[in-house]
Amino acid sequence: MKGLKVYIDEELEKRFRKVAMEVYGYGRGSISKAVEDAMRKWLLEHEIMLAEIKIPDDPVKAIRGMLKHVKKSGVELQHEARSIRVRKTRC
Repeated sequence: MKGLKVYIDEELEKRFRKVAMEVYGYGRGSISKAVEDAMRKWLLEHEIMLAEIKIPDDPVKAIRGMLKHVKKSGVELQHEARSIRVRKTRC
């Protein structure tokens, strides 16, 4: 079995270890069981959500033509975006 190496917030780790040992006991493997349980729950939740999303086979083709009504060039739009950002930072 391969393992994961993750870096998480210290306070979150302390809380997780405490609850994991209260739920699964203070013996060997209690943290691993809790992590597996948490990962299964997270995967189930996100797999259900992702199943509802339709990802196009060709994303570029899906958005092609969406900006055809815009009469400015890409460079003009970049300059306009920069000036908008500058105005927002001054406020």
